Amino acid sequence: MSDPGEVPFSLDARLAADGLVVGELGLSRVLLMDDGRFPWLILVPRQPGLRELVELAREQQHALLDEINRVAHVLHAITNPDKMNIATLGNVVSQLHVHVIARHVGDAAWPRPVWGVGERLPYTPQERARVLGLLRAGLALPREA
Repeated sequence: MSDPGEVPFSLDARLAADGLVVGELGLSRVLLMDDGRFPWLILVPRQPGLRELVELAREQQHALLDEINRVAHVLHAITNPDKMNIATLGNVVSQLHVHVIARHVGDAAWPRPVWGVGERLPYTPQERARVLGLLRAGLALPREA
């Protein structure tokens, strides 16, 4: 039974607005950034109030690293990138989250960071379904999140 004073996990409104739910891993919710210009996943540990990686217990830090590795391998297999960018920034959204971005030479931001470059290009419904299906299959998650 949970502590009655415990605050439940909730996803930051900006992450929820910009991301499509791929599914749930052991520790993290996995989101696909709804920007077809960049294959971009976000992992959000499902624990309330986290802002920094160091706030996770050591075992959870290791679990998160394992999940980052798992997601990065799947994204790499699907997109065959020139470079994988993995980062936690939190300058705009303070909730702890990890970006895993497959980069290609010549993409809309190359070689700069993807943040703040041009206008977001949401996935078409067909492309969204295709990419989410590939990600869920690769991560062995249910077809519908």
